[in-house]
Amino acid sequence: MSESIFLDIKIPNETGYLRLLGKIGEYLAQSLESYPGDREELAYHINLVLTEAMANAIQHTADAKRSEALHVTLRVENRKLTIKVYDQGQGFDFSNLPEPHPSCLAEHGRGIFIIKTLMDRVSYRKYDGGHVLEMEKVLF
Repeated sequence: MSESIFLDIKIPNETGYLRLLGKIGEYLAQSLESYPGDREELAYHINLVLTEAMANAIQHTADAKRSEALHVTLRVENRKLTIKVYDQGQGFDFSNLPEPHPSCLAEHGRGIFIIKTLMDRVSYRKYDGGHVLEMEKVLF
C-alpha cells in the first residue's frame, strides 16, 4: 500500500455536519484500492468512529467555544490510517472509562467503547488548549 493521503477538515460545531464527516471517512476508505480487506466494512467502521468521536466533541465542547469550528485530520501513510479529532472541551479520564454493561440499552456512553473496539490504537490527551482523540487503524 503506497497511498499517502492527508485531509485537514474544519466543520461547524453542529450535529448537522456529522453525516457529511462520516461520508468523507467512508469515501476515503472505499478509495484505498490496495487495502487487502473488505473496503465496505472498513468504510462503515470509519464512518462510525468519526461520527461517534465528533458527536462527543460537540456534546462536551464548552459553551464559550461553541462558535469555533471543529477540527479533524485523516492521514493514510505507511499502511496506517490515523484520525485525530480535536476538541475544546474539559476532557475526561479516558483511561478509567468503564465498559458499558451489555444489558444497558442507553443511547449514551458507548461511543468510546465502540471506537476502542473498531480501531487498533486509541489515545486521548491534552493538546494546545484542548484535547485530541487519536485513533489508528492498521491497513496491512
